[in-house]
Amino acid sequence: MALLELEDVHAYYGNIHALKGVSLNIDKGEIVTLIGANGAGKSTTLRATSGLLRPREGSIRLEGEDLTRFPPYEIVAKGVVQVPEGRRVFGRLTVTENLEMGAFAITDSRSIKENMERVFTLFPRLKERRNQVAGTLSGGEQQMLSTGRALMSSPRILLMDEPSMGLAPVLVDNIFDTIRELHDGGTTILLVEQNARMALQVSGRGYVLQTGSIVLSDSAENLWKNEMVRKAYLGEM
Repeated sequence: MALLELEDVHAYYGNIHALKGVSLNIDKGEIVTLIGANGAGKSTTLRATSGLLRPREGSIRLEGEDLTRFPPYEIVAKGVVQVPEGRRVFGRLTVTENLEMGAFAITDSRSIKENMERVFTLFPRLKERRNQVAGTLSGGEQQMLSTGRALMSSPRILLMDEPSMGLAPVLVDNIFDTIRELHDGGTTILLVEQNARMALQVSGRGYVLQTGSIVLSDSAENLWKNEMVRKAYLGEM
């Protein structure tokens, strides 16, 4: 059984049919990427999975349990956690307070402390700035904090929405190194990333979305070789 499975998911923004029968699956320990142009439905797929947008049709199952009947905070408690596009840290709270917000679903203080240490090991810069107000951090540091905040809830699957957006090239490399490190540690990741070249390098499989529909799914290696993918998303003529 797949860890996460979407089956024939249809979702709307008002009268706009944003997802048109999306079906995909992710096994435990995988990194799977969603590739597509702006407006293709990548972020909407994550929003539907995390409960921020309720599908009108279809099912979203975590190890067989349908998530569509739960509110977002219960979906987080079940282990589906999103790192949002644009980072969205709590700007007036400190780094430590932001991380503590990510652990709202955990009641065991020892687990919270262990997760905090794990985040500080993964991101030493955050440990250095633990008492700094998050709104004064750089863009790269805020991305670290947003990712760390998600890890505080001990996710079974991490939904990452455009983690490299707006970052300098050297910081993009750092973010993808972190994604590899998370994967090596056993974290399952569904990755939405405009930088298809980098996304395919870290992923095992991928899906291509066009105007709300999946038009192609394959191993990352085969997608990398696919002529349509190379022309449309890898910038090759």
